[in-house]
Amino acid sequence: MSSVPRSIDQALAEARSHLERLTVHQAAAAVADGALLVDIRYAALRDRDGTIPGALVVERNELEWRLDPQCDHRLPEAAHHELWVVVICNEGYASSLAAVSLQQLGLHRATDLVGGFQAWAAAGLPVTPAPV
Repeated sequence: MSSVPRSIDQALAEARSHLERLTVHQAAAAVADGALLVDIRYAALRDRDGTIPGALVVERNELEWRLDPQCDHRLPEAAHHELWVVVICNEGYASSLAAVSLQQLGLHRATDLVGGFQAWAAAGLPVTPAPV
């Protein structure tokens, strides 16, 4: 069985076709309505730019294990498959792939933030500055 390789741009477009991506204001409203905001950025970016108050930090390499309601290593927040998850990365690329991965685990309400943390901060939404 041979398959034709696809580019990351094609993979990203395919992933995004399964998402109802949120703008920063939609994401803020979703959080106010009970969505779980999950920051998958690596520590160096959080240390440089700060964090979003209330966001759950789960680095990308642990995401599926921490949010799968069926996994022994899940976080307490990952109690059921109806969990509304909004994944954020730095600029809104890796988060799309991560959100689809969560959907494949049955978290059908998983989505991501268009523009990621940078869009959130640029919109003037709350950010806890990184320690100096």
